Amino acid sequence: MLTGHPSVNMVSILSLPLPELSKKLRDGSLPLEHVFYAYVSKALQIATETNCITEYLQESETQLRKAKLTGKPGLLYGVPVSIKDSINCQGHDSTLGFIKNLNKPAAEDSVVVQVLRRQGAIPFVKTNVPQSLISYDCKNLIFGQTFNPLLYTRSPGGSSGGEGALVGGGGSILGFGTDVGGSLRFPAAFCGICALKPTGNRLSKKGIIAGVLGQKAVAAAVGPMAKDVESLALCMRALLCEDMFNLDSRVPPLPFNEEVYSSTQPLRIGYYETDFFTMPSPAMRRAIRETKQLLEDAGHTLVPFELTNVDYMIFNFCIKGMFADGATSLLKTFKGELEKSSLGLFFWLAKSPNWLKTVLFWIAKPFVPRFSDIIRNMRANTVDEIWSLHHEIEEFCYQFINQWKKLNLDVMLCPMLGPALGIGYPGKLSVAVSYTMLYNVLDFPAGVVPVTMVTDEDEEELKGYRGYFRDWWDRTLAKAFRGSVGLPVAVQCVALPWQEELCLRFMKEVETLILKKNQLI
Repeated sequence: MLTGHPSVNMVSILSLPLPELSKKLRDGSLPLEHVFYAYVSKALQIATETNCITEYLQESETQLRKAKLTGKPGLLYGVPVSIKDSINCQGHDSTLGFIKNLNKPAAEDSVVVQVLRRQGAIPFVKTNVPQSLISYDCKNLIFGQTFNPLLYTRSPGGSSGGEGALVGGGGSILGFGTDVGGSLRFPAAFCGICALKPTGNRLSKKGIIAGVLGQKAVAAAVGPMAKDVESLALCMRALLCEDMFNLDSRVPPLPFNEEVYSSTQPLRIGYYETDFFTMPSPAMRRAIRETKQLLEDAGHTLVPFELTNVDYMIFNFCIKGMFADGATSLLKTFKGELEKSSLGLFFWLAKSPNWLKTVLFWIAKPFVPRFSDIIRNMRANTVDEIWSLHHEIEEFCYQFINQWKKLNLDVMLCPMLGPALGIGYPGKLSVAVSYTMLYNVLDFPAGVVPVTMVTDEDEEELKGYRGYFRDWWDRTLAKAFRGSVGLPVAVQCVALPWQEELCLRFMKEVETLILKKNQLI
């Protein structure tokens, strides 16, 4: 298929960054089918290695033929894109890894997929997820385990793990996932790529299936994943168009702000090295310190930001908020399904009556305080308790914004969990979502940029890792970090709600400084 055009070489197509590739597709200097089949071929190779694809979208070939006949090409004309399992594509299942969802094809495309098609993009595959999406690993009984393309013994992250593996392995130039606790950011960080979790409502979630339906305490978002920041910006430019605003009137009609993204004004950047809940690995701490130094040397102002009460936020907002019904909704989704192994204890707790949870809480409190907090916050709440919780979360957001404004910050530099944990570890380490989950509770845009790789020194320093609680979770996390020399470690770049362009501008700044530094070495 790729040999008919002597000037086209598959390797050179795959090495083109998205802005360049889309330009060549639009001006006709690269034939659509060459690009399409180059990516189909590479995706097949990565799928064989990592088990990241759940379905090939056969109609993509029809769309490819039709694309050549259309008039004015959109911003993503002819670009093959990959889509997470839980994002509806007409005629295809959105399984969430549940057997009961097989052979229940979506009646129509989600709004994001509709807009992508109108911009000329060609969705060509759907990708793997963990069962229920409430996990940052990537395994289910239908499609099995997805592996990290950088090291097969490692998790690709989740729940957008199939996307992370496919984009990280070079089998897709632009992928789409969702994030309710880090589900875009974990796979990006673990697989060494970039991702943007926008403010929850900046992009339409219509036609996207959530793990827990109707849950409002912790904001979910849909967003892009790619090898570089410029690709994410191009994607947001394409999506934030009239089509998006007309197809979903609940999305604010805010087109992409070019002025903010291309500004070169020095930034005032808040930063912290730890949240005092999940002790950062030595490589995570170094990633923040080195990035801070590079930003200061480039003329930006770095201001320490003090995080407080992260443990309260995790237990009282995240666990209580997501499972305010005592996890009844989640238990229902698992009804009749087989795989529950990684969530065994969780299910047992969810099914326990409130009186038993109270007894367990008091027994566990002196010995395993974090576990006792989980037990306490997994009971069924009354309606007034849920309203009170939502009010408390609102107050927390305003307090956080006040602290941000007092320091006069533009953006924030934050740690990102890494390096990639071994397969099976994320299921045992649900508490380690603290760095990412915070920005779902706050509903701030947050992006991930890889900045360094684990060194021998980091590995040596890890021997002294104890954690803040010195409990079973801390000991398990220390084990999960081990043996990671050469694996990527990222940072999070965060902005205030609706400031995706500023978030991307900051991500671009970090990426550029890291590239410059690496060229000098």
